Amino acid sequence: MDIFSHGLYGGIATGRKSKKNYWIALLFGMGPDLLSFGPFFLINFFKFESWFGQKFGPPDPASIPNIVHNFYDFTHSLIIYFIFFALLWWLGKKDFAKLTLAWPLHILVDIPTHSNAFFPTPFLWPISNFSIDGIPWSNPVIFIPNVILIIILYSYWYLKRKNRV
Repeated sequence: MDIFSHGLYGGIATGRKSKKNYWIALLFGMGPDLLSFGPFFLINFFKFESWFGQKFGPPDPASIPNIVHNFYDFTHSLIIYFIFFALLWWLGKKDFAKLTLAWPLHILVDIPTHSNAFFPTPFLWPISNFSIDGIPWSNPVIFIPNVILIIILYSYWYLKRKNRV
């Protein structure tokens, strides 16, 4: 799934109580991709050497540094997330921990929307590199319903809030 959709799903799923909670949840929804691809994107953006300039299809995974793949494995692991969540819960940060549920939502959405050809989702890492060969989110079968669902969810949320005031 694209990074913006992840943020929007995270925000609406776990951050509806306040603006602050919304933005925290939105960032946790985007976090796995921001942490893995963000630094690489920024470095290449400012060098004007971006692989994002290709017209069709994803870049060759071999052109992406191993550190990006390593961060991707780390940030897209449900096991790593549950350790993080348990630590927050144990430290008594239960309300904050609930906002971080946008992170595993990101992973769960990625599992069926990433193919094994380009950044499969290693949701059981570091125990296993098992992944599901899903339909890429860029495929219209996934992309169009995704956009429609986001519009429906945010329209419903907006109307519900408007009628409550």
